[in-house]
Amino acid sequence: MTLSTVGVSLGHRELHEADHWILSLDPAPVLACTHLAREPFAHVAISLTGSGTYETAPALSSGASAALSGQSGRAVIYPGWDKLVGTITVGDVVSRSAIDRVEVLGGEPFADSDILDTQDFVRPQFRNGELVLTIVPAVGGVLRPFEVPNPTPCCAIH
Repeated sequence: MTLSTVGVSLGHRELHEADHWILSLDPAPVLACTHLAREPFAHVAISLTGSGTYETAPALSSGASAALSGQSGRAVIYPGWDKLVGTITVGDVVSRSAIDRVEVLGGEPFADSDILDTQDFVRPQFRNGELVLTIVPAVGGVLRPFEVPNPTPCCAIH
């Protein structure tokens, strides 16, 4: 099986729409990342490493190219992503997956034995060639990924 990396742009306006599309792929890619694209309009483009073929409408080709060109991206599917479910230790994140490093937002110290409530939603980011998961302290003395599965829209309570 030959793997290749391609950029795809389907015009998704929201991250959750792109995530849903990525998670519906069969066969699943080895690596799938979302990228915020500006051209021809603000949308979420996708980079995929796998054996599948995907089409991008010509009008969205600049978004697909942007997704493919950078070393950044928000990983949705990556080696071990499916093992980061439930409550695990922070050390398990690195030992079970392709995530290179975990950091607490704001630089607070943590131990590999600290508990991480994954909420079954772990979206690390590529930074300087490393896959990094940012976590935050949460109620009950546990840690959680910074990005949550169902964020409250800004100004939703106003």
